[in-house]
Amino acid sequence: MSERSSEHHAGPFRVAALQMVSTPDRERNLAEAGRLIAEAARDGAQLVLLPEYFCFMGFKDTDKLAIRETPGHGPIQQFLADAAREHRVWVIGGTMPLESPEPARVLNTTLVFDPAGKQAARYDKIHLFNFEKGEESFDEARTICPGGEVRTFEAPFGRVGLSVCYDLRFPELYRKMGDCALIVVPSAFTYTTGKAHWETLLKARAIENQCYVLAAAQGGKHENGRRTWGHTILIDPWGEIIDVREEGAGVVAGEIEPARIASVRQSLPAYRHRVLG
Repeated sequence: MSERSSEHHAGPFRVAALQMVSTPDRERNLAEAGRLIAEAARDGAQLVLLPEYFCFMGFKDTDKLAIRETPGHGPIQQFLADAAREHRVWVIGGTMPLESPEPARVLNTTLVFDPAGKQAARYDKIHLFNFEKGEESFDEARTICPGGEVRTFEAPFGRVGLSVCYDLRFPELYRKMGDCALIVVPSAFTYTTGKAHWETLLKARAIENQCYVLAAAQGGKHENGRRTWGHTILIDPWGEIIDVREEGAGVVAGEIEPARIASVRQSLPAYRHRVLG
């Protein structure tokens, strides 16, 4: 680990990721997320990651425009702040729609709240998914404005890199984060692309950055007819799976161990051997 990272909390730090099967009903989704955050906190989690679109998965892409919020105001942001404060945990709020400069599009935004319920970081998803195969057709750029800035935040155990779903396919994003102890990937991977690439890509990001990767997924058949891949997962810096949940709502959890990061980086110092970036 870097000198900077080693200044952090040196013992194990318990993290959790929620798997959900979100619906077109915001209030029902928030209630379910609240139940799962409480379950994770009871189990000792000190940081909880929610999946992409945890708050809402509508019948059509434009439905999310109706629940967009302005920064600092709205029921979804209030829910995240309250949950963090109530359970005294870090909450990484998957993604939610925030207003953008364009009335027909939103930002797909991750907000991070500290255990006091104060916003600690914000990341607007940079890479927008586009996929055409048979009956499956997705083009996020129709309703989402891309973000433009790489974002990380400092947690008690080290730096946490923020990314979302399709970002996972762009390793250069993760290199720009610098020395992370943990990378998070809230997602709503399609069943087709998830089955083909999800685990492979997540393991690659953990192995090449020699850090933990925590990915919270949507996982199941949604009321809007969509099917998501699930497989919410925690992977260690050697690419080993610590915990995984294939399908259905639930909690995946495990420990971030700074000593494990240091050990992997000492025995195979690939991160230190970077030449191009």
